Amino acid sequence: MCSALCKEDINMTVNITESGQQYLKELLSKQDVEGMGIRMFVSSPGTSQAETCIAYCRPGEEVEGDEIVEYTDFTAYFEGRSLPFLVDAKVDYAADKMGGQLTIRAPNSKMPQVNDDSPVEDRINYVLYNEVNPGLASHGGQVDLEDVTEDGFAILKFGGGCQGCSAVSLTLKEGVEKTLLEKVPELKGVKDVTDHTDTSNAYY
Repeated sequence: MCSALCKEDINMTVNITESGQQYLKELLSKQDVEGMGIRMFVSSPGTSQAETCIAYCRPGEEVEGDEIVEYTDFTAYFEGRSLPFLVDAKVDYAADKMGGQLTIRAPNSKMPQVNDDSPVEDRINYVLYNEVNPGLASHGGQVDLEDVTEDGFAILKFGGGCQGCSAVSLTLKEGVEKTLLEKVPELKGVKDVTDHTDTSNAYY
């Protein structure tokens, strides 16, 4: 079920400027779909791959957990999971000689943020960001979460100096896996899907 917020509440998180609202209104009017709104969310939130997105939202395409805001000329749906990562986000439109551009700035989209109710993916990313990757960075490496399997395994992919590194198995088992299992106890283990045949950037 979606829940409704007043515009003042959501504006404490996301600021859609007047020019931004006007531009979105014009875009929606061109779709010729009654009740068409927008949906804003962050893909891969709390990771270096995070992207803040605005998509069309036809009637019936709302997702359970979305927060609904009624603007003057359209309805906006904000993904509930994305709200912590949309704090201080700004949607603006600036006209220029080329016709103008809609800009979306979400300074917290890549920052891991968790609490006791956060999805397991967010908690894994938080541990990787704050505890694992700072250590790997000294070797020019990093590790990212690709997926979490139904049976509780974190699927990881190494990059930089860790890809193709001869010590990666030790790093995976004694470093990454041990840390994740301690911090995210519902995990059963980790699996590495990195192509380690590419040793061009390997640290060892």
